[in-house]
Amino acid sequence: MVGTMVPLPPFIRPTRMGRRFTRPAGPPPAGDEVLLDAPDDRLSPALVAAGRGEYPAAAGLLAATRAGAEWENRDRYARHLAAFARSRPEWFDAWRAAAPDDPGVLLVGAQLAVDRAWPSPARTELLREASPLITAAARADDRDPVPWRIALDHARGSRAGHRYFEELWAAAVRRAPHHYGCHVAALRYLAASWRGSHRECFDFADGAAQDAPADSLVQALPARAAFGYLAGGGTGVPRARLDAAADRALALSARFPAADPWPAPVRNKLLYLLIRLDRWEDARAQLRLIGPYATSFPWERFSEDPLGHFLRVRDQLLTPGRQAGPAALAGLMSGPAAPLGGRGGHAGAGDH
Repeated sequence: MVGTMVPLPPFIRPTRMGRRFTRPAGPPPAGDEVLLDAPDDRLSPALVAAGRGEYPAAAGLLAATRAGAEWENRDRYARHLAAFARSRPEWFDAWRAAAPDDPGVLLVGAQLAVDRAWPSPARTELLREASPLITAAARADDRDPVPWRIALDHARGSRAGHRYFEELWAAAVRRAPHHYGCHVAALRYLAASWRGSHRECFDFADGAAQDAPADSLVQALPARAAFGYLAGGGTGVPRARLDAAADRALALSARFPAADPWPAPVRNKLLYLLIRLDRWEDARAQLRLIGPYATSFPWERFSEDPLGHFLRVRDQLLTPGRQAGPAALAGLMSGPAAPLGGRGGHAGAGDH
């Protein structure tokens, strides 16, 4: 559904609730068993093959997501493959040479171009050069919302005006009204455009979650807004609104199995939020649901060693005899976190 986009279309239909599937969590794994940004069982073989310089597994994986309209998976896999290609480009170069019009290679190429441009001092110029790649990826399959998510990130990086962004947003939600990646991109644009004003971010996130199905990742969008508010040192948002955002994300997390890599990005951000809200028992329960699946984001915002930081937080919460509290965790949560729409951050493979 596309509405009047001022600044973004409202999402006003009531939430469609479904059955909850709460699964018990076992004891937390040992520290040396915890993995950082671990791929799932479908992505892992594609990355292993890419490490050998082979691209057919990656091509087949993205073709399967396209055929099945698995847009959330397609977005996540494209991000991971682009991140791998950034450090190991040989397999991707071979794929692009062999099949330059493959929708998968066009999608990864567009994501890779934006990722390469983002940290550069010449970001604006490099993003301008990336525009034709994003257009080609969008034209490869008119159903696919993922190129439009890349376009939304691109617009934020190039500081595009509201009218242009709203046109991109309208195109994105026509294709997938509840695509989480597009919603995160819009939230980040709002945060950057409104210079840290959090009311607009929360209003947008709450409205989107209200409209989305109960099992949609968009249910975690208010928690994403709360993360930006807390990490950016915001003021003025009532505690009840922060707790409501956490409660939505908790309900979503409970729908997935424990120790599952798919909800790990949501659960890791939720853990940060619960700690900042002093909700210790909820935080411990979420740690057990996370299991061995740590993610770089948000912990990389506080340390150059995100896995080590996650393990220190976990140890502080779970070690018998220790009492978690503001004083005990203050040092772990007071690193150089950037605001949601800050200059330094770009939505990387795990930044959802």
